[in-house]
Amino acid sequence: MFKINEYFNGNVKSISLKDAESTASIGVMAVGNYEFGTSTKEIMKVISGSMIVKLPDSNDWQTFGPGQTFQISANMRFFLKIQQVSTYFCQYITE
Repeated sequence: MFKINEYFNGNVKSISLKDAESTASIGVMAVGNYEFGTSTKEIMKVISGSMIVKLPDSNDWQTFGPGQTFQISANMRFFLKIQQVSTYFCQYITE
């Protein structure tokens, strides 16, 4: 089934899908700085724009563009700097 999500006063919006095989979301982020937490492993793929990401246990910021992916383990926090409207696809992995 579909679920609409909205975060950070509407600056991040997504539609999530959960079925018998997987859980995923596709969304859009407005310009801004964001902090997210995970409850499962997440694989994030940038569709358009770019994301400057500070992954858990890292002091460095990395830039990911269209077609690139990054992973975050379960129960972690990560930071994003969005400098242009960007879209993403996120898979939630339960192991």
